[in-house]
Amino acid sequence: MKIVVIGANAAGAKAAAKAKRINPKAGITVIDQGSFISYGACGIPYFVADTVRDEKELMSTPVGVVRDPAFFRKVKGVEVITETKAVALDWRNKKVELWTAESGTTSFLDYDRLILATGSSPLVPPLEQCELPGILTVKSMEDATLLKQQAISGKRACVIGAGLIGLETVEALALRGMQVTVVEMCDQVLPGVLDEEMATLLERHIRTHGVQVMTSCRVSGFAGTGHVEKVMTDRGEITADLVVLAVGAKPNVSLARDAGLRIGESGAIAVDDRLRTSVPDIYACGDCCETTSLVTGKSMHVPLGSTANKQGRVAGINAAGGDAVFAGVVGTTIVKVFEFNAGKTGLTELAARAAGYDVETVLSPAPDRAHFYPEAKPIALKLVADRKDGRLLGLQAVGPGAVDKRIDVAATAITFRATAEQISQLDLGYAPPFAAAMDNLIVAADILKNKLSGHARGVSPREVREKMEAEEDFILLDVRSPGEHEATRIAGAKLVPLGVLREKLDSLPKDKEIIAFCKISLRGYEAQKILDAAGFTNVRFMDGGILTWPYELES
Repeated sequence: MKIVVIGANAAGAKAAAKAKRINPKAGITVIDQGSFISYGACGIPYFVADTVRDEKELMSTPVGVVRDPAFFRKVKGVEVITETKAVALDWRNKKVELWTAESGTTSFLDYDRLILATGSSPLVPPLEQCELPGILTVKSMEDATLLKQQAISGKRACVIGAGLIGLETVEALALRGMQVTVVEMCDQVLPGVLDEEMATLLERHIRTHGVQVMTSCRVSGFAGTGHVEKVMTDRGEITADLVVLAVGAKPNVSLARDAGLRIGESGAIAVDDRLRTSVPDIYACGDCCETTSLVTGKSMHVPLGSTANKQGRVAGINAAGGDAVFAGVVGTTIVKVFEFNAGKTGLTELAARAAGYDVETVLSPAPDRAHFYPEAKPIALKLVADRKDGRLLGLQAVGPGAVDKRIDVAATAITFRATAEQISQLDLGYAPPFAAAMDNLIVAADILKNKLSGHARGVSPREVREKMEAEEDFILLDVRSPGEHEATRIAGAKLVPLGVLREKLDSLPKDKEIIAFCKISLRGYEAQKILDAAGFTNVRFMDGGILTWPYELES
């Protein structure tokens, strides 16, 4: 059997190696148009920042062996041909036309099974003078070298796009001593990953590192003589010695499209659960193909290294004659930006509502381990659930603490369609250095259960702000201590500490809506129950308390 793989990075290299293990007698050839293969593109920002010192570390195995063509030939039994581009596909005759850069010649390669792992390319918007030197992307090892060379301390950098790669690059350039501005056309950082109130927590932290964050800002072009000097936006000019385009990625599908393979609605190659394309004996995996959302059941494009590796394994098994299924993903992403971690799994509230779900949400901030343990750090969680049956639809987590374990547990729960009741009973690991006795995720699930049962009635910080701006007649009740209130407070809030609330019930009108809050809104919820018992009929608490209030505070 002749198996040909087009693309030698995450998905393609994984597919080739797995196919050889499944069918050792198969002849496997991998074609790649680049010079570098099987490298960790996700590590480029850390190479630029000098967190990873040597670029070879991005191309090596865990024991330090460089994954070059010789490695694949000697260790994996796979032939890898670099600097050669697949320019046409004749699937009826099972031939791939190749063009070799060094010789400038074309040739043909026969196959029995073909795996397309052509990856994705950075989106380069059609902006004026976008070709100026000093305007870079973050994808290849060549990009990494150029970016590191031009990241000069004291110079000005502008990153276009505040998504995952954009923010990782912002951190890298700031750590190199550059003055950094990040421009995002949406009204928040990490659009599609975090909802607004969670994104604001991250944005605040980014600003503390001297980064200028410009959201709701559109770039119209660039200017400079021989090198980029300015970024032109609808809010004025930004001086820049270096510009990084990080506005997204597009799947590389021209080879497949020109050959007549079906392209999905997302713009990526359409595949089934065995990663078969619309043409027999051709598979696709990685950034070039679609996958299925395990939450909504709809096709989606998820260009992530984790997904690419899993798909590569499945495509390799099936191309070699085995039988494996790739069911899909729940959409898990995570990022570190300076001292903050942020991530999500499943659907955001915005995405869940757009998908037609009747949602309930929870905001729950707390330390990531026992509060008395010296290394405890805060994190904020946001749960999104289906109000109909309590099924978890999504989780977001932001803060300096350990968000990854909560994201991973939630990803597992969402995959198996777990409900708030089931999550609240999970037997998670507990010891003070690792978690509180009631883990953050379990506390959030309990709050969700209270909301779904009607015992707890929450209102989001955004809704509170909207009420304030509309000058609605309601009482925002701060039930923290006088010292906490004096240190920082929401303008207009009425202070009645929880410890004296029962004694001062007469000071609160029963004919007005009351929204109680505290630091994390545990006391806010307790205030709601006290007022409920006293006959107040229109009482709620503000989700997440003052720790997740994304707007200005008085002090």
